[in-house]
Amino acid sequence: MIREIIVTSYLLASVTLLHAQQPAADTVIVNLTNSTKVVLTVQDRDDISILRDYDFQQLFEDIIDKLERNDTTSILSNETDSIPEAPPEESWSADEEWDDDDDEEWDYKWDNKIGRTTQSFNFDLGTNNYVSDGKFPDSEDAAHAVRPWGSWYLGLNSVQRTRIGRNFFVAWGLGVSWYNFKFQKDNVIIEKDDSGIRFVPDEVREADFKKSKLTVCYINASLIPLLDFSNSSKHSRFWDGSHSFRIGLGPYVGYRIGSYTKLKYKENGETEKDKNHDSFYLENIRYGMRLQMGYRSTELFFNYDMNELFTTGKGPSLNAFSFGVVF
Repeated sequence: MIREIIVTSYLLASVTLLHAQQPAADTVIVNLTNSTKVVLTVQDRDDISILRDYDFQQLFEDIIDKLERNDTTSILSNETDSIPEAPPEESWSADEEWDDDDDEEWDYKWDNKIGRTTQSFNFDLGTNNYVSDGKFPDSEDAAHAVRPWGSWYLGLNSVQRTRIGRNFFVAWGLGVSWYNFKFQKDNVIIEKDDSGIRFVPDEVREADFKKSKLTVCYINASLIPLLDFSNSSKHSRFWDGSHSFRIGLGPYVGYRIGSYTKLKYKENGETEKDKNHDSFYLENIRYGMRLQMGYRSTELFFNYDMNELFTTGKGPSLNAFSFGVVF
């Protein structure tokens, strides 16, 4: 068993085996147990950024599987395009002695497998608004005009990312999102009857109005084709330090699972919050297109609903959109 672990350690460090004429390298020794250690040698410090993209846990699992099967094939690196056939005299097994003078590089390419799928949990944070015939409602001083600051869009998504080609992926998943439309006029309320809804100011109460908003919650599904030049199956994060460009555009569809209005005001020295849960003739289905793009450590998104927010004839003709940052 100790011999197998030592072989595994050499496989992990094999990309750093040096010729005698090469300059000195940086070496890190990790003691796993009293009798087992991993030695990692880096000849070129530029490789450190490449090593950040490796899933070493999966690497060890692949190597141990090979040891258990006495599999002598190479594991490829991100920079290798095909599996070279090792000559019979260079093959090895867990029962053979390891040659310390062997300079062969053992490559690793688990991340480049076509069809490989990884999962991530993403968080969308941004702002939302809507347009009517390409115009913002505040251009006409409409009662339903919203404030960009304070009209927050939130999204929680479980996304599966499947490799289709070298730099081509499909991101598909489910999530839940919230539109928060904060009206510019703090005393706006939504009145509803059989003919539809109306946005009107509350001029009956003599109160100090603080906030008025409409919140709509959806459960969503999306399918986004992606080009990612990082050549990694994993979703890029702020803390990953990726230096690549990535872009994707695809459809989404959502189903409304809740909606309510909230009016906050101060009356007779007391802060009051009036909530009204109702459908408000909102469309139950939303569908549209999502654009997401990133460079280095930044990922942005833009969603545009192609259908209207309210049922036709029951409310203003509005198409909602949102944009922000993906975490």
